[in-house]
Amino acid sequence: MKKCVIAAYRCRVYLLFGAFAVLILVAATRGYLPAVERIAPAFSLAVLAVVGGCLLLTVVGPRLLDPLASRVVAPPVSGEWSAVNSPASKVPSHGTRFYGQAYAIDLVAEGPGDRPTFGSGPAMRRPEDYPAFGAPVYSMVSGTVVAVVDRRRDHRARSNWLSVLYMLLEGMVREVAGMSFLLGNHVTIDHGDGTFGLLAHLKRGSVKVKVGSEVKAGDLIAECGNSGNSSEPHVHAQLMDRASPRTAQGVPMSFTGILDAAGSPIELPTNGQTMISVSAEQGSREGRGS
Repeated sequence: MKKCVIAAYRCRVYLLFGAFAVLILVAATRGYLPAVERIAPAFSLAVLAVVGGCLLLTVVGPRLLDPLASRVVAPPVSGEWSAVNSPASKVPSHGTRFYGQAYAIDLVAEGPGDRPTFGSGPAMRRPEDYPAFGAPVYSMVSGTVVAVVDRRRDHRARSNWLSVLYMLLEGMVREVAGMSFLLGNHVTIDHGDGTFGLLAHLKRGSVKVKVGSEVKAGDLIAECGNSGNSSEPHVHAQLMDRASPRTAQGVPMSFTGILDAAGSPIELPTNGQTMISVSAEQGSREGRGS
């Protein structure tokens, strides 16, 4: 029974999409097909039951999973970066466990140059206005590349509340369109120990690896972009226990070789805290032992 519940929990995204697809199909055809008209109430109740079941699974599922040990990985960036949606501040870091992002972290660059202040300037700034755009992105783990997307465009940043509202509505469309529209350009790497490193919102045309490539922790694999469901150029990094984010659970992680603004070693920055990644080369050397 426990295994069945866990399997349903992992597949809850597909169950939700299937339920809503049936609901839309019934609504679109009930006026034309008498048979659909007769069974429409039953279908509607079934859809509500599935949605309710998925909500219950969201609460119960995490309690049934075996706890996962935290992994030490190489930082995906170098220089000074601040954390947004950090698991060092709360879990799940992004407010949801969907898509394996319970322990994901978003990183925004604090230099070189000034990072535009939210609410100042145009509602949708060019991604080139942000110091993170085009910054090198490094592999967190050693392993084999199992997924690559490199064709999604880098859109303008959402730099005030009105444009953020637009992004929320846009995000609903991206949700239906598929994972690559949410993650944008991204790379997934199989570490070979049951964990997979995912780096997302990369710059279009910057990915330097392909499916099947062997990489080492700390290897340069792409540049930071603003593709997918992103409010400004940043790096979204997460570890998960499946190659597909739709069925994956997040895995806790910490970065090796990072310091806070005072120069003290830390494992992960908290929300708003600046971390200093000493160098990509040091991250590469230490990350290979993770």
